[in-house]
Amino acid sequence: MKHKDYTVINQGTAVTRALLDRLSSPDDALKIIHIAGTNGKGSTAEFFTSILISAGKKTGTFTSPQVYGFYDQFRIDGKSLSPEKAESYFGRALKCAEGLGATDFEIQTAGILLAFKEEGCEYAVIECGMGGLGDATNAVNAKELAVITSVSLEHTAYLGDTAEKICVRKAGIIKNCPAVINAYQPYESAERYLRKTGGIFADGLVMTGEKSFVYGGKEYELSVEGSLQAYNAVTAIEGAKILGLPETSIYEGIKSAKPRGRIEKFSASGKNYILDGAHNPSAFEPLAAYLGGIPRKDVTLIFGCLADKDIEGILSVLAGCADNITAVGCNSPRARTAEETGAACGKYFGNVKTADSVSSAMEMAATDTVVVCGSFTLLKEAKEWIEKRQ
Repeated sequence: MKHKDYTVINQGTAVTRALLDRLSSPDDALKIIHIAGTNGKGSTAEFFTSILISAGKKTGTFTSPQVYGFYDQFRIDGKSLSPEKAESYFGRALKCAEGLGATDFEIQTAGILLAFKEEGCEYAVIECGMGGLGDATNAVNAKELAVITSVSLEHTAYLGDTAEKICVRKAGIIKNCPAVINAYQPYESAERYLRKTGGIFADGLVMTGEKSFVYGGKEYELSVEGSLQAYNAVTAIEGAKILGLPETSIYEGIKSAKPRGRIEKFSASGKNYILDGAHNPSAFEPLAAYLGGIPRKDVTLIFGCLADKDIEGILSVLAGCADNITAVGCNSPRARTAEETGAACGKYFGNVKTADSVSSAMEMAATDTVVVCGSFTLLKEAKEWIEKRQ
């Protein structure tokens, strides 16, 4: 089955529900943790997955978009399904989808739920593709837990042009189940709305170090960088408590979780590389805070951006982080060209270059720290380039 970028989007659950019914409702056999939000969904999914694995629960995880490889979106106990196994389930879903007009994402959603059921998973951690209320993943009949992470302005053509309107769509996943809300909400209107949902607000976090925090009277350690990751972690902690998971498993799960493509650090050939898939202004704040501890003359940004993203807002956050930026295109039909991106960068950076690929930009970079950011679509090529030099 050939998979495409999600250029066709159905905002509605009817097609996916019909497809799941044709597959004998595999979702009914799973304890589903459903995660919506603008930022932090993938990281929160990783924290939940790590906790569940630590508790000895067989767990399927479905996240999007892809970070380093297409099949990494579909995992059981943290390990990606093989292409052969994943495609066998997608093929079964595709066959059952005849006449429904299902999109690729809807087929993947139904197919991976079928895979989780038939592979014997007890839990399924499912990240919304976009929004919540009308997202294909919200077609499931029941769930153990609904989770709302940080909400910002994004996909406004589909979800609404204010934070509160977007919250209405995100909170649409709260259906006949407990809910946990991430306490970091950059918009006051979002926080006000979400506090009225009846969910547990995961606040009361106290940082005790760069990678340690106290929550609920207990101290926890992180293995991941990023000033907002502790907020994602405590959201998972609250959810794990609702699920009745052991405290030892919660602690170990938080400590061992390593979300991919979020201030992820590598070393090769005497240089430090940071890969970050942030793609809206709020999501870039942790990266900007991290880079604030490095002299800007020592940093090169390699940056690409999709056409539907707030490039001006993103660049305004990054403007103080580096003297050098190289603009590249993204591997997506929705991408800005390197030239378009470079023109926007010129408003915020004095030293702007363009390159025809991420690899070419990485070859050109002369500083000790090189940061590839702006879109998850850039990260696979960057990681492959680094691995060849390690």
